[in-house]
Amino acid sequence: MNTRVIFYALNQKFLDTQDKIPEQAQQVMYYSLAIGHHVGVIDCLKRVLECPLTEYESWIDQLAEGEAKRKMAGLMKFGEITIDSTHTTLLGGAFSTLDSTQDHYAEWTRTLMDYLGAIDRETALYLMVKRVDY
Repeated sequence: MNTRVIFYALNQKFLDTQDKIPEQAQQVMYYSLAIGHHVGVIDCLKRVLECPLTEYESWIDQLAEGEAKRKMAGLMKFGEITIDSTHTTLLGGAFSTLDSTQDHYAEWTRTLMDYLGAIDRETALYLMVKRVDY
């Protein structure tokens, strides 16, 4: 079996309804879209990084013991993890300590750091990381 790890980033959101939203309710709808916790909104995710599970494990093994490594290792236990604005400082700090000359996965680290920066700038963004068996 070929097990892969796929990082998906929020690409867009849309309201799954055929109903015309009354003018007075549109601001409430826009606010609920911004906070992301509501019924009827579909998140569209795009694939931004994919790697073999064994390589993912080696990548995160480069991290120092602690909460960041535990967060990333949660993928092995739960099959998926979400990285949102509450994780950017933790993960950004841990991955930024990797020496780029010794980081065997420097391109993955750069990609993750770029998305962590984007999440810091726009807190509605997030990453979904999934373990997929082919």
